[in-house]
Order: sequence, then C-alpha cells, then structure tokens
Amino acid sequence: MKNSVIIVSGGMDSITMLYEYQETIALGISFDYGSNHNAKEIPLAEMHCERWLLVSWIQRNTKNKNMKRFFISFIAMCLCIVASAQVKVEVSETVELMAILSRTAGYREYSMDLGGKYTEETEVWFGKYKKHPTVVYWQGMKPKYGIGYDAVMSMAVHLAVDGKTVKRIGEKSDLEKRWAEVDVDAFMEKLNQFYRDTKFHEFFVQHKAFYTEGLKAYNERVMPYFHQDWYAKFYGTEPTERFGVIIGFTNGGGNYGSSRQLVGQPKEVFAICGYAVNAETGGVFEDGMSYASTLIHEFNHSFVNPLMDDAENQRLLLTTGKFLYTLSRRAMMAQAYSNETTVLNESVVRAAVILYMQENGFDAKAVGNELSDQISCGFNWMPELLTVLRYYTKNRDTYKTLKDYYPEVAKCLNEYVTKERQRIMQSL
Repeated sequence: MKNSVIIVSGGMDSITMLYEYQETIALGISFDYGSNHNAKEIPLAEMHCERWLLVSWIQRNTKNKNMKRFFISFIAMCLCIVASAQVKVEVSETVELMAILSRTAGYREYSMDLGGKYTEETEVWFGKYKKHPTVVYWQGMKPKYGIGYDAVMSMAVHLAVDGKTVKRIGEKSDLEKRWAEVDVDAFMEKLNQFYRDTKFHEFFVQHKAFYTEGLKAYNERVMPYFHQDWYAKFYGTEPTERFGVIIGFTNGGGNYGSSRQLVGQPKEVFAICGYAVNAETGGVFEDGMSYASTLIHEFNHSFVNPLMDDAENQRLLLTTGKFLYTLSRRAMMAQAYSNETTVLNESVVRAAVILYMQENGFDAKAVGNELSDQISCGFNWMPELLTVLRYYTKNRDTYKTLKDYYPEVAKCLNEYVTKERQRIMQSL
C-alpha cells in the first residue's frame, strides 16, 4: 500500500531510498533551500519520481527564515493527505446482515457457502429461521422486483446499526434502481424484526476475531497490489469519491460495487469483495494478485461509468453497444448484465484492469489469464479494445484524459462491430 511520503533531494542517498521503498511511497517532495546542488538535483528527483516510478512529486521553495516552521507544517499536511486518501479494508455488520438474510432465503448468489467454518456456524445460527416472516417476505422480493445480486449490497451500504435497531441512511433515490418500487419502510420494519429475533448483533460480535483475521489476510496479501494513484494518472482526472473496501464474508465468490451519497459528505464507493476458504489448504486470499484484479476492477467503474452519461458518447456508442450485447447475450445475462450501457462500461473497465496489471508489475501469466478470462466471459472484442487503449497510454501529450480519447474508443468498437456483421453475413 502506498502510504508514505519521501523527501527526495535528487542525490544518491535519497534516490536509492526512493527505489528501495517505491511500493509504499505515495508522494515525493523536493525543497529548493538554496543549495548549490539544487539546480542539478531537483530535476533528477522529478524525473525518477514521475517518469520512472509513477510517484507523485512536488517542489517547494523554502529559501527564507521560516523554513523550519514551513517544513514541519508542510510535512504534517502531506502525511494527513496521504493517510486520508488510503483505502480502508473493513467488515460491515449491515453487509453481513443483508447477505445472511439472502442466504437464509435461498438466494443462490449468496449461497455459495465458501466460508468454511464460518458458513457452518452461520447455518447453525440462522438455519432455524428459514420460515421466519422476514425470510418469507424476502423470498418474494426477487421475483417481484428483481432484488438480488448488487441490489442487495446497495441496501446494505445504506443501513446503519447500533446493536439494537437497523436504520436506513441516505435518500431512497440513491439506492440501486430496482428498489424504486419497493416500500422501503415496510422492508425496514421486517428487517428489524429479523435483526432482533435472530439476535444478529450477538452473532456478529462473537465473530469479531474471525473478521479481524480475514481483514489482516486481505491487507497483507491483496492490498500491496493496489495502487490508488494509478487511476488519476490513467484517466487524467482526480477522483471526487472516497473509496472503501468491505469484505463480504458470506458472499463467497460474489463481488459487487456499491456507492452512497450522504448529505454533506463526498460520494463513497465500495468494493464489496467476497471471501472463500481454499478447500485444500484452509487459507484465504492466498493468491493476492488474483484477488487484487477484482478490487482494481470495481474502482475503475467510478471513472468509466460517468463517460457514458455524456450525450455525444451515447450517440457514438449505444447502437454499437446493442450489437455487442446481442453477440454475447447469454454470457452477459449469466453475469446479470442486462443492457448495452452496462456492457460498454464493463468492456472499458475490464480492459483498464489489464492495462493496470501490465503497468504495475503483474507477471505475464497473470495478465494473459486475465485477458483469457475476459474473452471467456463473452467480451470477445477485448484484444481490439486493449490495443486502442494502449495507444492512448502512449500518447498522453495529445490526449490528456480518457474522456478526450473516447471518440477513438467508439471508433474501435464500431469497426469491430462492422467486421463482425460482415463475417456473419458472409457465412449465411
């Protein structure tokens, strides 16, 4: 995790340390304090930080009598900024509540049962509540409103608990769209009944040591592969959201992206990552590199999805998106992707993940496996999309942001669709 600040003069000692600790350094700072060497060394500091290591770098002139006071204040400020920007990995009682309710109601996506002993203890505690009024009510929500998958997690991040009651936070309009027709007040009454009758808070508290071990494993094995600063550099825009990671210990192999916008606060975006015990070794998150790709994926959506809100991009891409969706309809439906906009966003996000992996030291086998996985998921146009996005990364002097480059992305996908149509027609 990049959570450190380094003062880099550009001399031998600081550059050596910069390279030695590059995986943890988020910001390099150089001070022009009047030394005879500054004119030569500071440009080298900038080059090593930004060109070679992709570490953010800033310079400050401190040639005055208040240098010491400024220096201390400035370093303190930078440390605060870096610390506040780091992504926290947490467990959420409300995520577990919604997932366990869904598992008890028989939702398949929340019944993968990959949590080992935790799954067994969940069944022992909640198995006797399968006929509970709330569970029966919840079983009707999927056929009636389509509530499932990410819609469940959307509600989870809009809940707060105090050990006795569950409250909804934020506006209803902020929930995933499938909640629009639901009587959420009636739902909250039912949810509180389940929370009280099952003594859910007691279950959650009893498993805190287990949750702590899981979070520790994720932080140690997955987070070292996550570099938050890459996003602003790749997309050319600074994030306006606050990122967070929640481990869904009941979610098995299910991974979801959810967000919330509370009044007076920055928008919060959560990668809700599943938890699975290796049946052979009993370990969790052992292949940190593989799990990291899921985390990397979810946060890309914060930058990619708004691009399709642009009217010009919609004009350029929606017809193409409909054809792409038709080409891989069954594969997309199996992943709960129901329209052309989702397929277009997923396409760019998945290509961005592969570029991230290449630019952040993932081995060639892992990158190749990721590309193969995307093709097997129905994104057959991934090689073409990767090629056009790689051109973007090499021509940033021309294209400052991905938004500037999106017409080229549209052109690439339009050409793919044209060729596929011709190929299909020639076979008939």
